[in-house]
Amino acid sequence: MTGQTEARKIIVGVTGGIAAYKSPELVRRLRDSGAEVRVVMTTGAKAFISPLTLQAVSGHRVHEHLLDADAEAGMGHIELARWADDLIIAPATAHVLARLATGMADDLLATLALATEARIWLAPAMNRAMWQSRQVSDNCRRLEELGMYLLGPGDGGQACGETGLGRMLEPDELVAEVMTGSASLAGRYFIITAGPTHEPLDPVRFLGNRSSGRMGFALAQALVEAGARVDLVTGPVNLATPAGVRRTDVQTADQMLTAVFESISGADGFIGVAAVSDYRPSEAAADKIKKTGESLTLQLEPNPDILASVAKSEKRPSLVMGFAAETRNLEAAARGKLKTKKLDLIAANLVGNGLAFDRPDNALEVFSEQHHWRLERQSKMALARRLTAIIAEQLSSERKTA
Repeated sequence: MTGQTEARKIIVGVTGGIAAYKSPELVRRLRDSGAEVRVVMTTGAKAFISPLTLQAVSGHRVHEHLLDADAEAGMGHIELARWADDLIIAPATAHVLARLATGMADDLLATLALATEARIWLAPAMNRAMWQSRQVSDNCRRLEELGMYLLGPGDGGQACGETGLGRMLEPDELVAEVMTGSASLAGRYFIITAGPTHEPLDPVRFLGNRSSGRMGFALAQALVEAGARVDLVTGPVNLATPAGVRRTDVQTADQMLTAVFESISGADGFIGVAAVSDYRPSEAAADKIKKTGESLTLQLEPNPDILASVAKSEKRPSLVMGFAAETRNLEAAARGKLKTKKLDLIAANLVGNGLAFDRPDNALEVFSEQHHWRLERQSKMALARRLTAIIAEQLSSERKTA
């Protein structure tokens, strides 16, 4: 119906810690907030709370086992991973944090965390000394690098009788964080370009490239998750528009440039993810070019540089970010473009030999004038969330120094 938004689909992962007693209340509060909730329990969690309790408050059967014939016949683990908008693990014990940080898939919950592209929220709960340990700190740092969000822990009395950091946040606090999302870019407006451009040679052929558009679409979704308003200008791709994103479809570099400048006024950020063709035919044939058996020479002319045009425009947004696909000398090439095109950020990756193009994962090197972030190979959605955090940090720094 018009005016209604689809309910958030949330998986609550309950693990083996004493703070599991808070999990039924978390499930209930999420449902009160309008979310549809499914629960996954680890074996250890059942030592603290029963599946029947969580079934009662969620209204659905609790998922417990990875290799469960009955479950796989219904909502199997991959379907469950695809179903969710969010996965919140509460409590997230030190044991679970370690397993997630190393990519283990030895039970249903850990497998879901690997298989899903949903936002993953972790509510740590453990003794204060465990929380302060180097191992847990390293694991948390790794999990944040992978795009997961840590909620807490809180400070106060613990079940062991000690006092300090390590308490799981209260259900109301967790619900407030998860339901509002990471609002680091609330009120900000971004324009993103994505996909390839197609420059016509004749009515049936074009010059283009192998860009799938996945990275640009993932980044548009991640920015919306962070509270931003997003206009997405895309070349020809076969991708669904992320929820909350306004989309404009184009074919050529000239069309993309026009669409960008129609919306650039008032934008806080421009992110050029599109793989824009560097050249186009000087003249497109009116009819199909016939095969003659002879060599054919094409006359090409440069396409407009959309990224550079935005960066030097009087309507330049506060943040202008580009992407660079390179086959060698990655850092030198990226830093060169950062300087010559007067960008604030550039994300660079190696391409060729099965890298980057038309793949669900990638690795990126991100550069500003003063910083370098290395983002390991991971899903493009996870990368997009890491990039969103970097963008928010950059804009926040710009605001503080203004």
